[in-house]
Amino acid sequence: MSIVKINVLTVPEEQREVLEKRFAARASAVEGSDGFEWFELLRPVEGTDTYLVYTRWRDEESFQAWLEGPMRAAHQGGGENGGEKPKPAATGSTLWSFEVVQQTEPRQA
Repeated sequence: MSIVKINVLTVPEEQREVLEKRFAARASAVEGSDGFEWFELLRPVEGTDTYLVYTRWRDEESFQAWLEGPMRAAHQGGGENGGEKPKPAATGSTLWSFEVVQQTEPRQA
């Protein structure tokens, strides 16, 4: 069964737009990865500065291959036009790992 990785990011209010734009710009970096199943970026609504980055993978090996390949390359690259690497938008990060033990199919609109 699939695995879920949730990256818990602490993002100051003034950095929210920066974070969201960076994720939008890199969407294809994860979507084409072998074993990738699902992605969601969850914005906090009230009372917290914590974003959740939800990804679902076929197995741990697929996640690790993405982590060591495309994800590492995306985070090690330089800034725009060969400039300095941009400052992280998040001030903290924790990775949660889960196995999917039950699921239902999404409703069709």
